[in-house]
Amino acid sequence: MANQDYYDVLGVGRDASPDEVKKAYRKKAVQYHPDKNRGDAEAEARFKELAEAYEVLKDPEKRAAYDRYGHAAFQGAGSAPRGGGGFHDPFDVFREVFGAGSGGSIFEEFFGGGGGAGGQTSRQGSDLRYDLEISLIEAVKGVEKEISYRSLMSCEHCDGSGAEPGSSRTRCGTCGGMGQVTSSRGFFSIRQTCPACHGAGEVVENPCRSCDGSGRVETNRSIKLKIPAGIDTGYKLRSAGNGEAGIRGAPPGDLYVVIHVKEHDIFERRGDDLYCEIPIKFTLAALGGSIEVPTLSRESGRVSLKIPAGTKDGTVFRLRDRGLPNVHTGRSGDQLVRVFIEVPKKLNAEQKRKLEEFAVACGDADHPMEDSFWEKAKRIFD
Repeated sequence: MANQDYYDVLGVGRDASPDEVKKAYRKKAVQYHPDKNRGDAEAEARFKELAEAYEVLKDPEKRAAYDRYGHAAFQGAGSAPRGGGGFHDPFDVFREVFGAGSGGSIFEEFFGGGGGAGGQTSRQGSDLRYDLEISLIEAVKGVEKEISYRSLMSCEHCDGSGAEPGSSRTRCGTCGGMGQVTSSRGFFSIRQTCPACHGAGEVVENPCRSCDGSGRVETNRSIKLKIPAGIDTGYKLRSAGNGEAGIRGAPPGDLYVVIHVKEHDIFERRGDDLYCEIPIKFTLAALGGSIEVPTLSRESGRVSLKIPAGTKDGTVFRLRDRGLPNVHTGRSGDQLVRVFIEVPKKLNAEQKRKLEEFAVACGDADHPMEDSFWEKAKRIFD
């Protein structure tokens, strides 16, 4: 390594920026990480070389000294650069770049994740998710629901200890109660979760016959949950402590209920407003009057809506405070009512005759409205 150029090790030019140096190290460190190349001594050596090169090139002072004197800049401290704080362990450098925690990744066990000195005597229970579907009316008014689900609960027979009553837990003989075992791989040591006690540091002499030593049993549960008025699809309600039981007396997890509001046959939700379309007869649109409109507000039922004479098709009316209450402020939205004019599909002889008389009286026969439209269109194109 002493005679190999650090820039060549990382595969960057001498004018590479700090970000380019870091990106090059990240790419190669993952490629040659011992956890991805188990038993490969060459990959281990390469991983160490990468860390050594990056340790120098990331530091402006060390890099300047290396650019000027090469490896001779560090000969006073041996073959490895030790300026400043000295050369770090390759895994310290790796953690510095990638972050100390890599939960769930291939490096979790490699860095001793999931266990620690003294073992894991307890672990909080997992959170659970429940998807609940409610109607739009229930979303408008709010409702109390009883939901049932299966969950891991603390074993009553052993009180969650995993040991048969009268029995006890003893220190794990494989890891000595540490919850981890250490093995050597070339020039470094690796800590892994103990395969005998699975990181607990203890083993059960006589496992509980009800839970097979796990301390938890799966069972049916039922809880009542209040759904606030105005709730919408996607909202999550947290029920504290109603998730899975913790291990060996640890706190339980939480239950998260995800709300889904079903579509309504008449109403459409638009934020805190409700929208609906209602047909009216063309005579009502022309003469004016009033109609009964359904509503889902707290005063459920019908309300009267005044239709002015000459109302056009597609006119939208607003009913104040007849929408949904805002789940945060409690202020209600509005109900928007769009009317569309219903044209009769069949007319008897008398109805047809009277409509013809009405058309003549309005001058539709001589000057239909379409003529006015096309006259305007003609002026645009001319």
